[in-house]
Amino acid sequence: MVAPQHPLIIRIADLHKVYRIGAEKVHALRGMSLEIRRNEFVAIMGASGSGKSTLLNVLGCLDQPTRGVYELAGRPTHRMSVGELSGVRNDLIGFVFQSFELLPRATALKNVQLPLIYSRRYWVGTGARARRALERVGLADRMKHRPNQLSGGQRQRVAIARALVNEPAIILADEPTGNLDSKTGDEIIGLFRQLHAEGQTIIMVTHEEDIAGNAGRIIRLRDGVVMSDHPTEEDPTHQDYVRRALETAQRDAGRAAPGAAP
Repeated sequence: MVAPQHPLIIRIADLHKVYRIGAEKVHALRGMSLEIRRNEFVAIMGASGSGKSTLLNVLGCLDQPTRGVYELAGRPTHRMSVGELSGVRNDLIGFVFQSFELLPRATALKNVQLPLIYSRRYWVGTGARARRALERVGLADRMKHRPNQLSGGQRQRVAIARALVNEPAIILADEPTGNLDSKTGDEIIGLFRQLHAEGQTIIMVTHEEDIAGNAGRIIRLRDGVVMSDHPTEEDPTHQDYVRRALETAQRDAGRAAPGAAP
């Protein structure tokens, strides 16, 4: 019998992260607690220094908390060794970065194959799996192109295909539209929405309110703690942003209407 999937993909309880810089202690996370369920699309927001990057590093098993609990798909990562964390990263997590992080001399296909080299599950048939991942993000005709032969949006699609190739439990996206123009950014967010509709769990760090609005839930951080956590349609800050954007659009439309006063 196949064991049922754990309903919570992430459970964090009283999470602290303290860095030492010389004799000084920097408290990056201060007793953070939150839960994220499978197939959620979550946006994490906050000013510089709020703890977003530290939280993402802990969620991605790139760093461990100073104290507290972090369970990923039921696994207690806070108790794991460096080697065990590496295995969890490769098996359960797909990363998408603002700067794409592609190998410049490798083709799109080779870039997507890279995580499979270290996979304990998919070391056979890596080429076919990478091709399917590129087809899934609409790059069937760009497999042999190198990054400098691709547009910014196409490079980000390669990065998303690389994140998907191991069939991860979650995708962690760090400012995935930050280096893209608005039209291309909309296309990438549309792809994330499609992946979410297909069942993918996505956690996205962004500073752009319009981008966060595509998620189903917005978590806002300040000084290493969760300041608010709401479904997007109930988030007061986001709803205020939507109202002001609508008012601006209506005002601009009125100015552009024939016969409108200058």
